[in-house]
Amino acid sequence: MKTTFPEEFFFLPLGQIQAKLRAKEFKVKELTEAWAGRLDQFGPRYNSLAHSLRKPALKAAKSHDKDFSRERFRSPLHGIPYGAKDLLSYAGHPTEWGAPQYKGQVFREHARVIAKLEGAGANCIGKLAMVELAGGGGYRFPNASSTGPGLNPWDPTRWAGGSSSGSGAAVAAGLVPFAIGSETWGSILTPAAYCGVTGLRPTYGLVSRSGAMALSWTMDKIGPLCRTAEDCGLVLQVIAGGDSDDPGSAGKSFYYTPEYVRPFSVLRLGWSPADLEAVADPAARQAFADATKLFLQMGFQVREVELPDLPYRTVASTIIGCEMASIFEPLVANGTIDQLVDKNQAAGIVAATGYKATDYLKALRIRRLIQDAMAKLFSTVDVLLSPSRPGVATRIDEPLDRAAAPDGSAKRGLKDLGAAGNLAGLPALSLPCGFAQNLPLGLSLVGRPFEENLLLAIGKQFQSQTDWHRRRPPLPA
Repeated sequence: MKTTFPEEFFFLPLGQIQAKLRAKEFKVKELTEAWAGRLDQFGPRYNSLAHSLRKPALKAAKSHDKDFSRERFRSPLHGIPYGAKDLLSYAGHPTEWGAPQYKGQVFREHARVIAKLEGAGANCIGKLAMVELAGGGGYRFPNASSTGPGLNPWDPTRWAGGSSSGSGAAVAAGLVPFAIGSETWGSILTPAAYCGVTGLRPTYGLVSRSGAMALSWTMDKIGPLCRTAEDCGLVLQVIAGGDSDDPGSAGKSFYYTPEYVRPFSVLRLGWSPADLEAVADPAARQAFADATKLFLQMGFQVREVELPDLPYRTVASTIIGCEMASIFEPLVANGTIDQLVDKNQAAGIVAATGYKATDYLKALRIRRLIQDAMAKLFSTVDVLLSPSRPGVATRIDEPLDRAAAPDGSAKRGLKDLGAAGNLAGLPALSLPCGFAQNLPLGLSLVGRPFEENLLLAIGKQFQSQTDWHRRRPPLPA
């Protein structure tokens, strides 16, 4: 008799799905069929599916069922489906980077992240949509993708967030139990916040980028988008590790052990009231304040802090622009850059080829100052708390390059923490923290390099006291 999965099943955390598999409530093949069918059916509704991998996933499921019948369990992810951002190669199937120029592109080998997941028994059921070339060059509208604008499951007139828009939307809508995204400057935290899911940006170098499209060699990072902080820890344990094929690899592994984190009473949490009083959108301030209050009541030693006055955004955009220009120079040289959907983005990549070596070297020198400043800040705190994004998801017809209104605050707060954290290669965890205008909001925890367990332990505690991560959007009719 065929197993029927109720709607709420598709929003369970990974541990509960795995427990049901081990209890033999259903087979891996049945689970895979259900998830793959759901992704194939609803993925196009949100422009979140780039390519279905239903056939190879069902083939792999048969092998996994043999393992389960013999009580051979590879990992907590064994038998569980997932989706991967389309900048990660999947052997023998299209990997098109969201861009028309690369339609039909196929690689011979899996990206290292996918190879690790498949080796742990996870089962990729689809490549998930992304902003073309991961947003390199700067795009003006969310439709900068060969698959169309990433639509938010909470409101399809809103953006899912870039450039891992497909990953965020697919997890939020229950189309995959978890997804792999990437971040150079905000592309995990933004879709996590906009779609109401949990997203982890690992420390730079902790997860191999071998087999992934490069945008910025010194800033690209790969990480999970999941339902919970605990799920992020389970996935990171599989995908982390050293890799000689990635020159930026830190050569470190990761084991999810939140139980060994120091007591919260000896930890120092830094935050800035200016983030809530001036930087955050007015409609979101109360929700952010309520969620922040919960963190401040967890027993931490609380300190008000702000970032030093440094050109974080200028340095980040210069470094990304210079490295991106080198990577995509062939597209400019042969004229195919004009095939990009977003013409502003094409012009941005062309313009980036005009950077001088002195521009890049100056940016690198200032980046060193920023890294030193962040290290100094983290000598006074153990973790920073700040909104992942100042407000809710933007409309899909709204320009993304519109000038921000001045906030009128004399204090900097932590509003540039996205740029600063990525420049310093710091880990960050975005957690659903409430709603404004019936749309999700996210708060981020940022820590020292390789202190993911600390962020995950705090996130797990927060999610044990709240239910924002359990909320789910309605599926389309």
